[in-house]
Amino acid sequence: MSDYLIKALDKTKNLRLLTITAKDLVQEAQTRQDTWSASSAVLGRTLIAGVLLAGAELSDKEELTLRLLGDGPVGATVVTAQSNLTVKGYVKNPHIALPSKKAGHIDVKSAVGSGWLQVTKDLGLKEPYTGEVPIVSGEIAEDVAYYLTKSEQIPSAVGLSVFVNPNNTIGEAGGFILQALPGASDSLIDQTINRINELPALSTSFLAGMTPEDLARKILGTDCKILTKDEVAFKCDCSRKKYTELLRTLKSSELKAMITEDHGAELTCNFCSQQYQFTQEQLQNILDQKLN
Repeated sequence: MSDYLIKALDKTKNLRLLTITAKDLVQEAQTRQDTWSASSAVLGRTLIAGVLLAGAELSDKEELTLRLLGDGPVGATVVTAQSNLTVKGYVKNPHIALPSKKAGHIDVKSAVGSGWLQVTKDLGLKEPYTGEVPIVSGEIAEDVAYYLTKSEQIPSAVGLSVFVNPNNTIGEAGGFILQALPGASDSLIDQTINRINELPALSTSFLAGMTPEDLARKILGTDCKILTKDEVAFKCDCSRKKYTELLRTLKSSELKAMITEDHGAELTCNFCSQQYQFTQEQLQNILDQKLN
């Protein structure tokens, strides 16, 4: 498998780590939405964060939605991840490229701006649960770590990386979430954070061929235990049936306008850019069903 996520424990079983490689996943999103460099970096990092959170927190048929609601030029970013480690997402403004920072790094912070990070979990209960924290960095990794620490009281460290080539294709993508379990001592946490701080840039390491297993051993030590290895992928669950049901929720006057003024309808999925065409006759059938 080309894109996958692993879960690992340190030798004391007091630190849990999830690491991921996600180049193809992010490339699929870039291709479908034709994102430019800054938009690709923001969307890619948020997609990776969504999959990591899903791997860390979801089970069965649960899902979560991560919303990065910044006032920067990229606009809102929305990602939905499933317990099966599939993910979809979009940015409001896909065609954003900004001047690079030092060493050619994409200015993700300026692309995101200030605002809020929201995480909504659908755990099969009556109402989904939403946690919200302010965007403290705009680099996304720090914001997700802040959310986990403040909203869920889980001390965490997060790393997210997307390398965008000059032609806007994705060179590499990956990341990690480190979480301290209840038995973790301050010295163990500090020692591990020091190892993370000494790591080369994630993008450089992934481009050099580092695997999620390699990253786990660099962070937790060579004696860490790899627990699971699972495939991850970009996957949208949109369908013609879902958009037909959506049309049924419109007011009769809106459907009539589509029939008489627009002579049909073309609906495009925000997540995957799939287009669904509805003719006048098909819209009329939907309208007739509403009226009967």
